[in-house]
Amino acid sequence: MTPSAGERKALARRRRQLMQAVGDGAIVIVPAAPERIRSRDTHYPYRQDSDFWYLTGCAEPEAVLVLVPGRRHGESLLFCRERDPEREGWDGPRLGPDGAVDALGMDDAYPIADIDDILPGLLEGRRRVHYHLGRDADFDLKLIGWINRVRAQVRQGAQPPQEFLELGHLLDEMRLVKSADEVKLMQKAADISVLAHRAAMRAARPGIHEYELQAAVEHVFRLHGAEPAYASIVGAGGNACVLHYRDNRAKSRDGDLVLIDAGAEYRGYAADITRTFPVNGRFTREQRQLHDLVCAAQAAALAQARPGVAYEAGHDAAVATLTEGLLSLGLLSGGLEAVIARGDYKRYYRHKTGHWLGLDVHDVGEYRIDGESRLLEPGMVFTIEPGLYIPPDDASVPAKWRGIGIRIEDDVLVTRDGHRVLTGALERSADEVEALMAG
Repeated sequence: MTPSAGERKALARRRRQLMQAVGDGAIVIVPAAPERIRSRDTHYPYRQDSDFWYLTGCAEPEAVLVLVPGRRHGESLLFCRERDPEREGWDGPRLGPDGAVDALGMDDAYPIADIDDILPGLLEGRRRVHYHLGRDADFDLKLIGWINRVRAQVRQGAQPPQEFLELGHLLDEMRLVKSADEVKLMQKAADISVLAHRAAMRAARPGIHEYELQAAVEHVFRLHGAEPAYASIVGAGGNACVLHYRDNRAKSRDGDLVLIDAGAEYRGYAADITRTFPVNGRFTREQRQLHDLVCAAQAAALAQARPGVAYEAGHDAAVATLTEGLLSLGLLSGGLEAVIARGDYKRYYRHKTGHWLGLDVHDVGEYRIDGESRLLEPGMVFTIEPGLYIPPDDASVPAKWRGIGIRIEDDVLVTRDGHRVLTGALERSADEVEALMAG
């Protein structure tokens, strides 16, 4: 999968923007993700490092991007694997250095085997090194070794770098605000995810296993050229109260709710959707009451999704709505403000109301600046995902409420005049869910 001409222009623009941000005298080093052993001689499916992908569009391991602002012989350099017909017969085709220049729009490319000889010379004379120190311990040691080789030549006039600077601050802020092209890819991931959740709702029936519903979801992902953006959560009955439930092996029972938290990854970009539905197609009275309350909390948070509003305003709105509803239903007691101030609601709502979304499902970007919640800007994408979870063993509430876990999650783009729900096509309310399942 090589970038199109338009994608190559976007990649080059990102590299230029980053080089302008770091300034002359700096060097940027971004290694590809290493391959990981799953067991013995088998590997986990390879997933490229998001920063490396954002700047190169290269899906191969054993590669390093080096950006050298102001270098006359080329600023964007890639070290990558050479072509090797024998290995390509086992593992698939490689770009090779020549192919990398053409396919990725690099100024130059070199064999990865030559990096020990070439990179110290690129470091020499650069004052600042921008790099993710601590992310890859093996590569950290290599980089320190290359710098020490430059330091060893100081008496001969070599000028080693004087500073290590964390790359994340600059690159995270770039990635936080999505371009129109990125939004198109995220919309595609969202559209695929919508189809997948509908497939699971239509497949549901009492007695179905959680893994069967997971298979229904992920079949749709694969059918449309996508893959899971994260490990799918499929929790029936009381399992829905486990926030990061992963087992997905239980058998559903008539009357259970099923919570599915699953999203597709398409060309690197993630969607993230959660829906909760009755496995038999009909909510009970108590299930519907809590489902309606979570829907109302999501609507309250969504009303805060517009430029200039603090990111945390959505969470605060959701908490107020959930707490007021829990008081009305008798699941909490006391005055609204006091209950919120004490955090009593956390008994049934333990997480925040969302997170940034992009190349990573929990995407990069600061949530607070100088101690204050940052303000939303056009191009930011985040989830809104309030929930309620009443443990099966909570003897402090009537039995009719116990074991009900509900979360509703959608992906939201901040626009110039408000917001757009990328996943808005998927049925959300209890009436909509029941109608879909009946059809």
